[in-house]
Amino acid sequence: MAEVVLDTVSKFFGNTTAVDGVSLTVADGEFMVLVGPSGCGKSTTLRMIAGLESTSGGTIRIGERDVTRLQPKDRNVAMVFQNYALYAHKNVYDNLGFGLKVRGTPKPEIDERVQRAAKMLGIDNLLHRKPKQLSGGQMQRVALGRALVREPDVFLLDEPLSNLDAKMRVHMREEIGKLHAATGKSMIYVTHDQIEAMTLGDRIAVMKDGTVQQLGRPLEIYDRPVNTFVANFIGSPEMNLVEGELANGASRPTVSYQGAVLALPEGQHHRQAADNQVVLGIRPEHLAISEAAAGTIPVKVILTEQMGAQTLLACQTEKGGSLSALMSRNDTTRPGDIIHLSTEPGHIHLFDPRSGTNLFADPTAPGEGQP
Repeated sequence: MAEVVLDTVSKFFGNTTAVDGVSLTVADGEFMVLVGPSGCGKSTTLRMIAGLESTSGGTIRIGERDVTRLQPKDRNVAMVFQNYALYAHKNVYDNLGFGLKVRGTPKPEIDERVQRAAKMLGIDNLLHRKPKQLSGGQMQRVALGRALVREPDVFLLDEPLSNLDAKMRVHMREEIGKLHAATGKSMIYVTHDQIEAMTLGDRIAVMKDGTVQQLGRPLEIYDRPVNTFVANFIGSPEMNLVEGELANGASRPTVSYQGAVLALPEGQHHRQAADNQVVLGIRPEHLAISEAAAGTIPVKVILTEQMGAQTLLACQTEKGGSLSALMSRNDTTRPGDIIHLSTEPGHIHLFDPRSGTNLFADPTAPGEGQP
């Protein structure tokens, strides 16, 4: 087991900056998830840790060793790829043991490690099959097993579930979580799927344009996004982000949105925005249907989406703004209905419209999720 430390690591491809000065520490035994849209630099960061890409700047340490210039084989890491990368002509047993064989590991030890990994992953009955005889989930287990038998210091997983269907992704998330718990090894997991990030990670690093936008525990990032990018990316359905205006009410500060005046959390400090113009953020699950009153937002329901356990309402305000609201599965609201939406002050987020920064968050305070 080992701590992984990235110190201002960068990667340039010609004039293109893929990773821009990323500093990140993955604790010994931690499950760290790098999440972000395509092209944000997360896979390149992982490949630099593995040694499959050279760094253009900065250093990478695994445990006490500076591995920045070491070859992949000398870093004692194991990588699991999106496309499984299995040898089609070898059976499962030989796929699992091939890396050990190349290293000159004695046959009895190879057999012990292969059998142990196969049993842990539930593929011990598949050892004599070829990859073409396996399902996607089974192939992914073999890919995980091949990493497991190496007994590495760190597991690196690059979007390993992208090729699986939705049901199998859920099942394999559980399997990866169990594998992490069983081995106690550090794992760094790359995904563009924020649900995978939220469910698997001890901590999450949200990336955009080669930089870490926010680093923190899943619920910390969900509850206190540092900017509009993180607020919009983390959460499904995504947060409502609309134009608002700050004002000082009779008893406490307020924010107005298309005629509705909403009270801000009492006693919570926020930084000022130019001309009092802000981006108001409210998650769909924090909107509720209320009686018409001050502080409620009148809307027309445009569309209802049944999501099984819940119902999503797509709504339009009197002035043409859009809001999404998440209700219980038994909600009887129908398209065309006029309803009023309300929220609690503690569920309101304010962002600067120019920088996108959360006006409630203090970037210098501990626990606010900054890298």
